[in-house]
Amino acid sequence: MRRKIAAGNWKMNGTSTALGELVALSKALPLNAPEVVICPPAPLLFRATEAAPEGVRIGAQDCHMQASGAFTGDISAEMIADTGAGFVIIGHSERRAAHEESNADVRAKARSAWAAGLTPILCIGEALDDREANNTLDIIGGQLAGSLPDGVTKTNTIIAYEPIWAIGTGKIPTLEQIIEVHDFIRTRLIARFGKDIGDAIPLLYGGSVKPDNAAMIFEAENVAGALVGGASLKADDFAPIIAALAAS
Repeated sequence: MRRKIAAGNWKMNGTSTALGELVALSKALPLNAPEVVICPPAPLLFRATEAAPEGVRIGAQDCHMQASGAFTGDISAEMIADTGAGFVIIGHSERRAAHEESNADVRAKARSAWAAGLTPILCIGEALDDREANNTLDIIGGQLAGSLPDGVTKTNTIIAYEPIWAIGTGKIPTLEQIIEVHDFIRTRLIARFGKDIGDAIPLLYGGSVKPDNAAMIFEAENVAGALVGGASLKADDFAPIIAALAAS
């Protein structure tokens, strides 16, 4: 069976008082809970790894492509690993847009994450203009080929499909659209890495995932979990999504 993963991206939200949500979330997890990863802002990483109870793992929201150097304000994968975190989000659309990160940048970050022992959660997704022009699969295929380096194994990489137009907007693709993209990604992974590896890499969906639509999203065969933004900030909102994944 493929791994099931519920990942929460807190983005630029939360101070140390928010870490109480980790304990509340742990208490709300079902017995058959999937892997749960919370990615808080960088200043909270040390405290989060110390506060995280059993069943909740911690990740970062980005890393630099270099291990060290004159990069003021950046954080390396090695620094993230030193906090005790085990995951890092890379290639999020907000980074690609606001910081002009290219596929080559994301590919280099994936290699840096691997070198530090982190599991990258690699994000890909199309803008609304691309969706309306029927260019979604071309965009996804290009991002996947350009952002994902060689060296992928069954366990060292997670891929998250997040249509940009659905992130934080309340809009969500139809189940058929989600299935189409995730099946396409799976086919490309198998073609590149072989069935043994390509069929095992977890594929997450992200973009306005809520308790009331999670079960529908997880009906898709190639959706093994979710990368959740706003709904991951509170245990009361995130726990039902996790429960829906566990039941899928």
